[in-house]
Amino acid sequence: MRPGWRRCFLGVVEREFLRFLRQRSRFFASLVRPLVWLVIFGTGFHSVLGLSRIPPYETYVLYEEYIVPGLVGLILLFNGMQTALSMVFDREMGSMKVLLVSPQPRWYLLTCRLVAGVIVAVPQVYAFLACAWLWGIRPPPMGYLYALPAVIVSGLMLGAVGLLVSSLVEQLENFAGVMNFVIFPMFFASTALYPLWRLADADPVLATVAWLNPFSHAVELVRFALYGQLDRLSLAVTVGVALVVMVLAAWRYDSGRILRRQLGAAAS
Repeated sequence: MRPGWRRCFLGVVEREFLRFLRQRSRFFASLVRPLVWLVIFGTGFHSVLGLSRIPPYETYVLYEEYIVPGLVGLILLFNGMQTALSMVFDREMGSMKVLLVSPQPRWYLLTCRLVAGVIVAVPQVYAFLACAWLWGIRPPPMGYLYALPAVIVSGLMLGAVGLLVSSLVEQLENFAGVMNFVIFPMFFASTALYPLWRLADADPVLATVAWLNPFSHAVELVRFALYGQLDRLSLAVTVGVALVVMVLAAWRYDSGRILRRQLGAAAS
């Protein structure tokens, strides 16, 4: 590692955190979105499956086990896409060139950006869990501590996906469509809202897709961690996908390629 790596890391983290603090609507949107799902979808979930006849305590258990961890994953997924959006914006504004011509290795710069995004996402996750606690959804107290490593690992994987997506988007105007193309298939074709055994009963093909979906494993990692358990398979898949996607993102963010793309766009 070249000299100045610590200063580089702190600078990237500080910039991302200050950007988050100045965008107050981003924080409120990160809370409102999962809370709407929790209240509205949860009510429909009970009605459709006939859960209104289940005692309230067991109803809360269903909330905890199946909906809340999935919504934690939704927060991390949107935050990863938000990081991708800021990368595309920086590239179009020209500040990306300043980052990529730094003497630090390219993979280290992207890792700093990735870690900064996760640092911003963790307070959003725990703010949502606090709101869910007020709603009556209360995992074991130690579960909040056990969930922290799972949230960090899942955030790193989903943030790496966001970095890879940002390297594939040529213009900021195209990002919204690409983001929806990534978010909605990953979220709905997963175990975020439905347990895998129920998906297998309803549609074995969809259950297979959900099992192959890396987002499902990120959700399951958080779900088990909230109850003090470790899903080794989900941990292995999440870490493995994060490493592979990060390597691809670092390869895509070749400084010469980015500069040639910007010079070509300026010439046209």
